[in-house]
Amino acid sequence: MDGGRGGRTRSAPPRAGWLFFGVLPAVGIRVLCASEGTTGVPHPSRPTVTLRDVAAAAGVSVATASRVLSGSSRTVAAEYEGRVLAAAAALRYTSDMSARAMRRRSDSITLVADDLTTPSIGLVVAAMERQARAYDAFVSVSSTRGTPQRQYETVRALCALRPRALVLTSSRIEAEALGGRLLDELLAYEQQGGRVVIFGTTDMPFDSISIDDRGSARLMGEHLAETGHQRLVILAGSRGTANVAARTSGFLSGLLARGVDAQDVRIVNCQVNRQGGFDATSRLIEEGLDTEAIVAANDIIAVGALSACRAGGVDVPSQVSVTGFDNIQLAVDVTPRLTTVALPLAEIGAESIRLALEPPLGGGAPAAGSLRRTVRGELIVRQSSTRRR
Repeated sequence: MDGGRGGRTRSAPPRAGWLFFGVLPAVGIRVLCASEGTTGVPHPSRPTVTLRDVAAAAGVSVATASRVLSGSSRTVAAEYEGRVLAAAAALRYTSDMSARAMRRRSDSITLVADDLTTPSIGLVVAAMERQARAYDAFVSVSSTRGTPQRQYETVRALCALRPRALVLTSSRIEAEALGGRLLDELLAYEQQGGRVVIFGTTDMPFDSISIDDRGSARLMGEHLAETGHQRLVILAGSRGTANVAARTSGFLSGLLARGVDAQDVRIVNCQVNRQGGFDATSRLIEEGLDTEAIVAANDIIAVGALSACRAGGVDVPSQVSVTGFDNIQLAVDVTPRLTTVALPLAEIGAESIRLALEPPLGGGAPAAGSLRRTVRGELIVRQSSTRRR
């Protein structure tokens, strides 16, 4: 075309959407690129670049390109790896992470728990995370509020994300819940290569670690009776919660076995938190506090009881002993330090990860339900309790 003065010819500026072929000198790959458009003209949307496009540009098979871009453990020659990476960069290829997640198992171990706000579950999660690092894995957590329907819905959603393992913890996980639907979901997940470990009491056919809540609490009941406590109040937590119900039964069993009269033991239900312990103890103080010991179903309830005693002018332990259960860090930070039953929560968290990720002895696939381990707590006597007579 006529370039104007001087008769020189100049080419027209490139329009939006024009394409040209170029060459990557380093690896000799011919690629297709889009030119810059003129001002005011919108660019067309960039077409989706597929793995097949990258493989073709690099001059390798789709399988080779996939191994390079997916981080496969299979070795690819350095020459081919460089060509694939260069082609992917030139084409601005982005792998489809959701599709990859559907094809391969992730590096996550998912903990499904009733309540993630309690100090005891915090100890379990911290220990799980530390242990998971040894396996190049990480821990994610989900809460179900302890209801079977929410457990089922949560597990179903998580299984679709294909974690390496699921660890379920609850006061009770039953095979017949919801007509067996939760069990069916977990069995299907294991059949697809996953692993299920349960921390809690269960009749499901999976490896499990449970706490002997009743036997552990019996230790506390026996100790209080042996140190002269004859009139006691058990702050038993909420009705229908399996683990605190077992602890209440254990406290009572230990007391009666050492001569305490059942009529001198009062069971008071309360919320399973600090406020529950505070409110229940405050009512006892208003009624005259005719007791020698307040026996709480966990340390958090006991901390609430200690606060109510302090607010009500009741000295611990000279007027009343206060005891807990779990041995969380707060048990040694309060004044007076709390007599309690220590549970190996960190050990349980770490063991859950080992069960979920380590192959069985002799190799082969993990044998689901091959382990049933029950742990018992240890009595820890501190300053919040004293001998009565």
